[in-house]
Amino acid sequence: MALTSDFRETVQADIRRDPVFRRGILSEAVESLLDGEVALAKELLRNYINATVGFPKLAAHTKIHMRTIHQTFGPKGNPTASKLFHVIAYLQQAEGVRFEVRPTRAALRTKRRPSAERSRNRKTSAQA
Repeated sequence: MALTSDFRETVQADIRRDPVFRRGILSEAVESLLDGEVALAKELLRNYINATVGFPKLAAHTKIHMRTIHQTFGPKGNPTASKLFHVIAYLQQAEGVRFEVRPTRAALRTKRRPSAERSRNRKTSAQA
């Protein structure tokens, strides 16, 4: 979903003004990546970067060419894990936060379901 420039400017102004909102956007971007919503994560990160450190400073600190970073977080960009985690590590440092990944019950249940379904499918196939 393409955002209008007015909406994008409003979001970036809120990111600059409100530290809680700013950290929330960064957190939501990381969670979106973990949920496989890469397009959303790239859009959130692009807005976050534009409103905070900026692409030139990010490029200087990460040693990734600015054009590459722009392409990575563009609509057609396909970020490599290496570049993506390098950028997120720097953004965490710049924001003064550290994200952790922890398993939750919902995630554990999700992992059990496919194997239980596979067992049922095997029984059904064997009975047929």
